[in-house]
Amino acid sequence: MKVVELLRDHLDEFNGQYEQQLTSSMRQAIFAMLSCRNNTERTSHWACRGCTHTAEFPLSCGHRSCPQCQNNSTQNWLNKQQAKLLPVEYYMVTFTLPYELRAIAKHQPELMYQAMFSVAASVLKNFAKNAKQLGGEIGFTGVLHTHNRRRDLHPHIHFIIPAGSFDKGKKQWKKNKGKYLFNAFNLAKVWRARLLKKLTLELHGKLPNTIPKKWVVDCQHVGQGLPALKYLSRYLYRGVLPDNSIISEVDGQISFEYQNSQNHSIEIRTLPATQFLWLVLQHVLPKGLRRSRDYGLLRGNAAKLRQRIRLMLAVAGAKLMPLENITKTQAIRPCPCCQQPMTFIGVHTRPTSLIRQNKTRPNATV
Repeated sequence: MKVVELLRDHLDEFNGQYEQQLTSSMRQAIFAMLSCRNNTERTSHWACRGCTHTAEFPLSCGHRSCPQCQNNSTQNWLNKQQAKLLPVEYYMVTFTLPYELRAIAKHQPELMYQAMFSVAASVLKNFAKNAKQLGGEIGFTGVLHTHNRRRDLHPHIHFIIPAGSFDKGKKQWKKNKGKYLFNAFNLAKVWRARLLKKLTLELHGKLPNTIPKKWVVDCQHVGQGLPALKYLSRYLYRGVLPDNSIISEVDGQISFEYQNSQNHSIEIRTLPATQFLWLVLQHVLPKGLRRSRDYGLLRGNAAKLRQRIRLMLAVAGAKLMPLENITKTQAIRPCPCCQQPMTFIGVHTRPTSLIRQNKTRPNATV
């Protein structure tokens, strides 16, 4: 069972219930997913390296909310971030939006998510600048997640941070000492004050009447960083729910499994088809809004500085890490005749007359 199949089967009923709540970005996502690997007007053309066999395949939609697509994009992002890793300990700091403000995220997602990124990043930079054991430039990568494990709306941003900073004046790496990077309680107080101030200006004072005094910010040690990056990469480019998590459809009721974050047990949630589709589609981001962002030492144009830091750490006894070499994953198709790899030739646009002819033949194949 796939999200796209369920969307196709229940589209009319879904539109009847949620038409007024759909944003233009959601509509674009729906159109893309329904066309994914199904639109024969443009096809990718492949030729076998070992024999004369050629083949054409309908194009994937490439939409970042489509669970069928973007596997290579996910792996490429992970490769890029892994190449930036420094031979130090890492921390993950998570800023969570309280329940009372999630209605704003639902109705004005671009405003809220942009505000969350800018405020959280400024808080981290200021804490690093004022910390005695740091006091220099830090680097971090932020990834926006809009849901919890049950896939309810639960916006939060995870930041992966190397435990140290670069002192530009002394031109040296300052290692973080101790078990903690920043005090999570203090982070939460500043996070609350700054985000409310920014939202008050953006929304002209139109905030909920009841806002909790205590907000949640979590700061934990995550070792060398790679496991945390793998965790963050899961929902970047392939939607919020993998197809293999959907386990059944019985009488219009969709069941999917998820891991309970408290006891790590596998649990099952069942919803009517239309509610299930809304649960998935409410996490479609506005067009152009970046879910992943790099700051400071981890920004794209800081590769030379990162290598300089690696050399400093190698002199201090750390393992010398290789130069950043980012390899992009290539699509591979085996030949159905000889099983040898096929080579991508290009994208072909088929004549309209041929498309119409094939549509009149029920058993026609591309």
